[in-house]
Amino acid sequence: MTALAVIVIIGVVGALSMFSGPVLPSLNKQPIPDHVPPAAAAPPPMIDVHAPGRTSDQLHQWAQPIAQQTEVSEDALRAYGNAYVIAAESYPECHLEWNTLAGIGQIETRHGTYSGNWLQPSRIDPDGVVRPPIIGPSLNGTGAFAEVRDTDGGALDGDSEYDRAVGPMQFIPETWARFATDASGDGVADPNNIDDAAATTARMMCSGGRDLSTPEGWASAVRSYNQSEQYLRDVRDAAANYALNQPA
Repeated sequence: MTALAVIVIIGVVGALSMFSGPVLPSLNKQPIPDHVPPAAAAPPPMIDVHAPGRTSDQLHQWAQPIAQQTEVSEDALRAYGNAYVIAAESYPECHLEWNTLAGIGQIETRHGTYSGNWLQPSRIDPDGVVRPPIIGPSLNGTGAFAEVRDTDGGALDGDSEYDRAVGPMQFIPETWARFATDASGDGVADPNNIDDAAATTARMMCSGGRDLSTPEGWASAVRSYNQSEQYLRDVRDAAANYALNQPA
């Protein structure tokens, strides 16, 4: 079980990952290596991320066949690919691969679809916004959860007493405030928008001069989400599956 780390560090709190469960093997898939960092998936084309509008739309042809093979939605794949290009331009020393972002997205919320309520799953709408919004449990210090007092007056998570993780990549408000990135071209950085959330994840993981092509740098970046070693293994396994163009 990928429970929330008791000590909350700089990054996102994986508040839903404890409910979404580990990556499960399939008899129909290729075996995955267990090394860190996981192999890189085939990169997307270097699109113009400075163009007006939602630049992830430029990745439709790239994402379509990958979606069929990996069972990740095109919207999510386009967001991860868009964030990859942004990171490659803005933080070239980071060497962040899109399938690592997808590994995080898989474990956190099944790419913006798992809200904790099986009767009302979330979805990525055509504008890139996940609806219903995915709000994690209250970080009130009970059970496996750390205590994180409210930092934004409930503006993002609707909780004015404690913080909660928000959106498809599960950012706590304080971390969102530090790294928020508008990648959807609407002038607003929204943690519920898959493009913005993926690009913000890239910025956060690449912060501090990390080099994710090294085992130490990759592990440090993933632990900025959650210090659990099981969480790290689950993200690695999901990313490794996507590198092989198969479901996690």
